[in-house]
Amino acid sequence: MNNLANILTFSRILLIPLMVAAFYIKGNVSYWLTFAIFVTAGITDFFDGYIARRFNQTSRLGAFMDPIADKLLIATALMMMVAFDRIEGYTVLAAVVILCREFAVSGLREFLADLKVGIPVTYLAKWKTTLQIFALGFLLVGKAAPAIIPAVMIGDFCLWAAAILTLYTGYDYLRAGLKHM
Repeated sequence: MNNLANILTFSRILLIPLMVAAFYIKGNVSYWLTFAIFVTAGITDFFDGYIARRFNQTSRLGAFMDPIADKLLIATALMMMVAFDRIEGYTVLAAVVILCREFAVSGLREFLADLKVGIPVTYLAKWKTTLQIFALGFLLVGKAAPAIIPAVMIGDFCLWAAAILTLYTGYDYLRAGLKHM
């Protein structure tokens, strides 16, 4: 089972170039295809975590690659949506806040790992991630959503809420990490 969890993690990384390519397709197909690839990547994330927990099968490789795969997926989706004007105006600032926090916390975790210090993921950080995923899903569908669903407005709101939580949880991690510096 351990190999299956690792395969799912790596498949998530391999889906990223497909998602990038889908942005270049013309019309609404691009919106729905990027969304479908993003959801598929999310499903692999769920199942690799489920398999690892359910069968108590963890590996150093999986523990290392899973958060990298998550950050690559989120960062790619954010950057591509900014590049293709699916995230625009002041909402770009929310995307930048999220990206900066992801890199800063990753660097902090790496630094602390050298000191053999772990920082557990908080429940608030899990909520932040959930909010980010919802935001990105709505923004990926964007203007291709049915008229009754204000996908861009919902996505923008959720992205700002995630950015606010990002600042708070990032500060939390920094404060915990500073004790070891």
